Amino acid sequence: MTKALIVIDIQQAFLHPSWGERNNPLAEENGQALLKKWRKSSLPIIHIQHTSEKKESLFYRGSEGHSFREGFEPLEGEPVFQKYVNSAFIGTDLKDYLGKLQIKELVIFGLTTPHCVSTTVRMAGNFGFQVELVEDATAAFERQGLKGEHYSAEQIHQTELAILSNEFATIVYTDELLKK
Repeated sequence: MTKALIVIDIQQAFLHPSWGERNNPLAEENGQALLKKWRKSSLPIIHIQHTSEKKESLFYRGSEGHSFREGFEPLEGEPVFQKYVNSAFIGTDLKDYLGKLQIKELVIFGLTTPHCVSTTVRMAGNFGFQVELVEDATAAFERQGLKGEHYSAEQIHQTELAILSNEFATIVYTDELLKK
């Protein structure tokens, strides 16, 4: 059974300082190592790109923020699914595409852990896919709580992984995937 690699929202918009502090500074480096391995093995790679029709959005279609980060540009033959909400499955043909390729196993990484990554992982799990979520190739940003409390990016990241683990995904690390 073939595994597909799904790369979520590695886009210029996430470099904007308005997001605040982020964890996993090596997430992109780890993601590039996974892309290199998948490309060398000729395994399916699927790119997800967050797209907004709102001109004020950092992800506005055609803006600099909408662009993929350097090193994450899709190669010829690697499909791109543009999404307008958090889940890569809503409003796209991703599920049908995976079905046509008879893919049942997904390896997922990208940005951000509590938003588009989590939502896509949850839906993939609900659709019956076996999901491996790459902890060190995924990242989160700090958040402020409802009562003004501060949650670090690492707290947000680890909490979301704990919620996803063993219910929606198996949490894995880049090194173990590179050894397979």
